[in-house]
Amino acid sequence: MAGLTALPAETVLAPRVAECPVQLEAVLEDEHAYDAEGPMSGFIAILAARITRVHVDRAILMDGHPNRIDPDKRRPLIMSFLEYYGLGPKLHPSRLGGIPEELYRTPDFERAVEA
Repeated sequence: MAGLTALPAETVLAPRVAECPVQLEAVLEDEHAYDAEGPMSGFIAILAARITRVHVDRAILMDGHPNRIDPDKRRPLIMSFLEYYGLGPKLHPSRLGGIPEELYRTPDFERAVEA
């Protein structure tokens, strides 16, 4: 229907989408009802997922940083208030981007990295 190509996942049953440069495999960890006692009860849920595997097209990786996506190579389409936007030029460097990710990554990082 949409003309997308399904790829088998490695850790979950749901397929990946070949045309997507970043693919996350995940399992549902928890679910919470939103407004459980109010008028929206049963209509909205908050879901918590645990990423089990990450697949990234190497063409969008940052040079010299094998675990970072280069935002200048990846130009996502973003919906904001029902309108579509692209990303403009970089406005200011990120302080977080200067911290080695090894200092803040979770203990299960290696398990989630594509084999």
